[in-house]
Parts: sequence; C-alpha cells; structure tokens
Amino acid sequence: MPSSQKLWGILTRKERWGCPGAAGWRPALLVLLAGRVLLLNIYPFLAVTHRVDAHTLAAEGWVPDFAIQAAVVEFKAGSYERVYATGGPVSGLGHYVNDYNTSASVGAARLKAAGVPAEFVQMVPRRVTDRDRTYSSALALRDRFQDHHLSVQGINVVTVDVHARRTRLLFQEALGKDVTVGIIAVPNPDYDSAHWWRYSEGVRDVLGEVIAYVYAKFFFYPSAHGTGNETHAAGHE
Repeated sequence: MPSSQKLWGILTRKERWGCPGAAGWRPALLVLLAGRVLLLNIYPFLAVTHRVDAHTLAAEGWVPDFAIQAAVVEFKAGSYERVYATGGPVSGLGHYVNDYNTSASVGAARLKAAGVPAEFVQMVPRRVTDRDRTYSSALALRDRFQDHHLSVQGINVVTVDVHARRTRLLFQEALGKDVTVGIIAVPNPDYDSAHWWRYSEGVRDVLGEVIAYVYAKFFFYPSAHGTGNETHAAGHE
C-alpha cells in the first residue's frame, strides 16, 4: 500500500481499502427493501377484487375471453338479474360507426355464446372515442340507468387483473355516491401474477397501469355534466 513520510518519519500516512460502515450501507438496504415491497405488493394493489351486494353485473366488452368466461361464472354463481356489456368503438375503426361496431356489442355476443341467456344480457355502447374511455363507458351505463329509470344501488364490474383498481375508481366517479361499485379482477393466465416482473407482458401491464392509475387518481377531473355518448378525440382506455 502506498505510504508517505511526514515530519521526518514521526508521522506516517497509509491508505487502505475497506468496507463502508453501517451508516454507508443503510440507504442502499432501504432502497432494496422498498423495491422488494413494491414488487410484491403493486400487483395485488392494482388487481383488487372486492364484491358488493348487487343484483347488477357489468363486464367490460373489450376484455379477453378468459375474463368473459369469468363473468359468465360470476353471473351464474350470483343473484344477478342483468349483465351489461360496456365499451366503445372496436379497435382499428378510429371513430364511432354504429352500436354494433362497439366492444359493448361484441362483449354482449360473447357473453351469450359463453352461456348467459340472451334475455339477461344488454349492451351499453359508448359512442365516444375520447382518451378517457373507461370513464366514458361508465357514463354511458349511468345514462342507461337514468333513461330507463332503473334504481341500481350496487353493481359488480368484471375486468382484467391490474385494470381493476382504476376501473372501480372511474365507475364510482361516473355512477355517483348513490351506487356502490364492486370490482372483480380476473388474473391473466399468460403469466404468474406472483412473479409478474419475470414476464415482459407482466411488466408492460403493471407499469402501464401504474401510470394510468396515478393519472386517474390525481390528475383526472371529469366534467360533472359529461355523458358517455359525445364525440371527442381518440386516446387511452
């Protein structure tokens, strides 16, 4: 090790390498622990399931087949009187054409094909192609209830895993405080939710939904008088 002599050899300075003390390791350990807590808890936070006592069920019409199947199971297992399929123009059109070219119509057909009797299924198309599509779909459902003078006090909504917390937030905002909104998150069978960070699809889903939820929670200010059937510019689900 290099050394230097000072004061005619009375004092000697020596340099040596060593491990940092506890104070040096503490910030790094805290960062690692925080990261681990985030990895283990962010998925269950987003993919929340919380049913409420309700006779009305809704399924977002754009969801994959595994979620439609889960909605059918939910309908048959519960005491539901009606299931509503929600959603706007199907992907690729870019604008509203007619009610039958919406994910609500497609979702309703899939529910019937999967086993829900046709008389219990209703489609609620969103004619809006704006950037707040989940909220606009919920507004269209609210308008359906109001237009048909339906007294709905509780509703459970079926959606896909990490989309659930934001869906419940936006449906509750749209339907108002007089309607209790429950949510059912259907896990994606294409990856292990307990280790979502090991899969590209899991990383994409979780990180994208974190950003979307933060926006919806803290930066989204809906108009109190908006409806789900006004035409705007295209954007996010």
